[in-house]
This record gives sequence, structure tokens and C-alpha cells, in this order.
Amino acid sequence: DEEEDYMSDLFIQQDVRPGLPMVRRVKEALQKEGKQKEANEKNRQKSLKEEEKERRDLVLRSALGNENKGFALLQKMGYKSGQALGRSGEGIVEPIPLNIKTGLSGLGHEELKKRKAEEKLENYRQKLHMKKQANEQAADQFRIRFKNKQEERKMEGDLRKSQRACQQLDMQKDIGVPKETWYWLEPEEEDKKDEDDNEDECTSSDLSVSEKLHILTAYLRKEHFYCIWCGTTYEDSEDLASNCPGDCAADHD
Repeated sequence: DEEEDYMSDLFIQQDVRPGLPMVRRVKEALQKEGKQKEANEKNRQKSLKEEEKERRDLVLRSALGNENKGFALLQKMGYKSGQALGRSGEGIVEPIPLNIKTGLSGLGHEELKKRKAEEKLENYRQKLHMKKQANEQAADQFRIRFKNKQEERKMEGDLRKSQRACQQLDMQKDIGVPKETWYWLEPEEEDKKDEDDNEDECTSSDLSVSEKLHILTAYLRKEHFYCIWCGTTYEDSEDLASNCPGDCAADHD
């Protein structure tokens, strides 16, 4: 019978878990392979860097002896092995560790890289902070514009109410023509007059909505003793002054 190869499928497929009996030939082959690896590792020629590292580590692990001139001088001054340096023993016990430079970069290169990384991180944080501030400012501006737009719409609605009330009160006094064209609501189907006829007069485009509302409110109070904010027509100016203060518009906002 021919001897079977220990790397054949027959041996590989066998169960070799811990606690189970192994095939003797497979076990011997594994032991032989391990010994061969150890022999190869021992026979492998170490590189110059590896030898330097081993010698350096060996020296650093060993304590200073009397043959060391510096240590000998310390002993003459009363120093004993294991003590801390200094007259009162506040100094270091172990020597300053040796930091081996393994890279090919120049001195200070690592510190430069570290400083650049910190600067890059700081710039990134500043950009995030500026972006956050810009977003907050944009949100504040949007809220202000939205609030102003809402106030403008409310003011336009108050102006239309004042124009409607002015038209009704003027017609009750048989006033057929408004004091100013914009005092009344403009009919939707009425043809607009030529702009040349009103060149010397104050047109509606010359006044803002708030200015129109202020003027029309004063006109209704003076001419009709009517307060648009209270929705009340008073008997006379004295009744209006005593029962409806002039700043009631702020109370109704």
C-alpha cells in the first residue's frame, strides 16, 4: 500500500477539533512544519535595523553600572541607585526616555504636521461657526420679513375698512365726491382717469399704506366723530375725546 499524502483531502476533511483524537501522521506533519518554521526563523539573517533595535533595547533595559562615568560621579556626590535626583529628592527616578526617530523626515516635521492639523481643525470649526451664524441670521431675516408682510397685510385690511366706512359716512351726509380719491374704495369696473388730470395733486402712489391709514383715521374722527378702531360713532368732538382716546389704535392691535 502506498503511503497517503498528509495534505490530501482525506486528511484535511477529518475532524481535528480540540478534544478529539488526531491522525498520527497529520500530527507529526504539523509538528514537523512548526519545527521547520522555527528553524527558518533562527537561520534568517537579521537586517541591520533589527540588530540595532535589539542592541538599543538591551541597553535601555539594563540599569546603569559603575562603569558609567555619569553614574559614578553621582555616586561620589551621595546618590544611591533607586533614589530621585535633587537635594530633597524631588527630581526624576528613571532616566529621560529615548525617543527613536524612525522616519526619513527632518527634525520638527512631526510638530509641523501636528500644528497644520490643528490649524486645519480650527479653520473647520470657524467655518462651521460662521455657517451657523449665517443660517441664524437668514432665519432672523426671514422671520422679520414674514412679520413685516403680515403687518402690512393687516394694515391694508384696516385701510380697506376705513375706506368703506368713510364712503358710507360721506354718502350719509350727501357727500358725492371723496375729499381724496383714495378715501373711498375704487370701483372695480370704473374706468380710471388720465394721470395728467392729477399731476398737481397727491396721488395714492405717493403715500404709504400706514400714511393713508393715519390720514383717513384723523379724517373720520374729525369729520364724522367716528373711530374705526372702536367701531363707534360719537355725538360730538367732546364725546369722542372723553370716551375714545387718540391712541386706541395701539390697544386694538
